[in-house]
Amino acid sequence: MRRAAFLKALLALSVGGSLPGRAGAGDSGRIMIPANPGGGWDSTGRALGQALLQVGTFDKLIYENKGGAAGTLGLAQFVNASRGDPNALLVMGAVMLGGIITGKPPVSLSLATPIARLTSEYNVFVVPVNSPFKTLAEVLTQLKKNPGSIKWGGGSRGATEHIAAAMMARAVGVNPARINYVAFRGGGEAAAAILGGFVTLGGSGYSEFAPYIEAGKMRAVAVTSAQRLPGVTAPTLKELGIAFEIDNWRGVYGAPGITLAQRDALTDKVVRATQSEAWLQALGKNRWTPALLSGPAFAQFVKNDLATLRATLFKSGLI
Repeated sequence: MRRAAFLKALLALSVGGSLPGRAGAGDSGRIMIPANPGGGWDSTGRALGQALLQVGTFDKLIYENKGGAAGTLGLAQFVNASRGDPNALLVMGAVMLGGIITGKPPVSLSLATPIARLTSEYNVFVVPVNSPFKTLAEVLTQLKKNPGSIKWGGGSRGATEHIAAAMMARAVGVNPARINYVAFRGGGEAAAAILGGFVTLGGSGYSEFAPYIEAGKMRAVAVTSAQRLPGVTAPTLKELGIAFEIDNWRGVYGAPGITLAQRDALTDKVVRATQSEAWLQALGKNRWTPALLSGPAFAQFVKNDLATLRATLFKSGLI
């Protein structure tokens, strides 16, 4: 009888509870990725998910992709569907802040719960390898002659690459409002448009275009970093006489309505995941710069960056 009772209790634990000594066993998590598959947010969300699974934080993870409007459509869905869920995460970053400023969505990021900044990445601008333009200087010369003839491809309006494109136009005396900018819902769509010749050049985080650059299908013509990126021959905007640099950071928020204890527990889970082998491998593979920042410091960073982006968007003529 004792053995039967023990086996019955063990079965109950394996189905509905947690076995002793295994943190988070039995828990299911959810990651909202506010972009279509194939882009930087998608890669970030899935890499973080693998890291969370590796450290045993969750037994299972559900990924949801909801692209559009610089991530604010996914933000709205997350806020409305995840209230009080201590195991829900939203991937976000600088692009979403730009979309909030330019799009003025009805759902505010302040409704969700700041958890952590994860990575930072600079933008790279590329042309297809068979493009008649070999350098960014040639592109900007044509832009000055006929702004509408240059079709820029990138993320949502207000994204870091959109801001960079506007600042380049401004540097050569072109009204940023006249640039022909085509916004895509994810890096995969943008890459397809560049390779297919549907846009003149495109901008995104380096990790999204790296496979095509390394395969000789795209030519990098500029980066938005202060110094040239390792292994990339493209010059910085500053080298080309455009005094501008911008990085595309990414992070995660938690659901609205969770308690302080639940916020702290979720933050600890994310921080622990960033110390895993799976996460370290993702950093190297995607050439992401680790930029971990959590707690009140992250909340203050978002507040400050929102103000900085607003000023930059105003200076660039996009608002």
